[in-house]
Amino acid sequence: MIDIARPKIEGSVAVGDGRRRIGFAEFGSATGRAVFWLHGTPGARRQIPTEARAFAAQNGFRIIGLDRPGVGSSTPYHYTCVAEFAADLAAVADSLGIDEFAVIGLSGGGPYALGVAHAFPERVVVAGVLGGVAPTIGPDAIPGGAMRLARAAAPVLRVAGAPVGKVVSSVLSVARPIAEPAIKVYGRLSPQGDRELLARPEFRAMFLDDLLHGGSRRMEAPFSDIVVFSHDWGFRVPDVSVPVRWWHGDRDHIIPFQHGEHMVSLLPDAKLYTMHGESHLGALGLSIEIITELMSVWDQPRLAPSTVL
Repeated sequence: MIDIARPKIEGSVAVGDGRRRIGFAEFGSATGRAVFWLHGTPGARRQIPTEARAFAAQNGFRIIGLDRPGVGSSTPYHYTCVAEFAADLAAVADSLGIDEFAVIGLSGGGPYALGVAHAFPERVVVAGVLGGVAPTIGPDAIPGGAMRLARAAAPVLRVAGAPVGKVVSSVLSVARPIAEPAIKVYGRLSPQGDRELLARPEFRAMFLDDLLHGGSRRMEAPFSDIVVFSHDWGFRVPDVSVPVRWWHGDRDHIIPFQHGEHMVSLLPDAKLYTMHGESHLGALGLSIEIITELMSVWDQPRLAPSTVL
């Protein structure tokens, strides 16, 4: 197990009516361009590659990881649709003094990244999606993948998600001795791309750090994610006008590559980066390239949101 640096700032921000809070962890420069990093399902605020953290510090970027409601330092809350999350992220950005920003969403964080981009095109410069989930109902839906099973489980999780999450949190709170071996076992059972990534000690350290500081406190968010993904997202994918860069492994065993192709075909300003031979977690190994690409989009001249056709 290697040592992993703590965030420069870590805490929580009041959102909504002030009775809820969203946890965050900040890495890199306190004054540079801001990138909100939205974790996968499951995950929490520290699910950010160590090389991305170091790259941000070396190049003057600011990376902020957020806990979704019901994990880590965020209080439980059930969104009625994906779009509702955008106001909570904007409240965190306001509290941290951030006007413009990029947003990255990994897997289950992908829908939320798109929702924020849709809600705040005047603030979101560019969005990156890493193996993101696609809609399961409505005109933008595509069948198959893990979300087929998740959609079937959603009615049960609406009732049982919170109690199950509390049980999982209780287990994780005393699971440190077995957590790292469990990550290794998961890696051995994964496709080659994910297996190779999880064999790297810095990625095992990141997942363990995130698990013990997020999931050990509260683990209701993954079940809430599954429920909200099975509903209408509250916006149409083709209405996301912000530039989107999408990375997807062509051997993804959780979110099929065809889902990435489908989503990029719907988005008006998007580019698909195929990760050949990679599975679901492959983009985590490309974090420097991903941030570099998003910053290059940031450097390009932009039309005002009101003039985008």
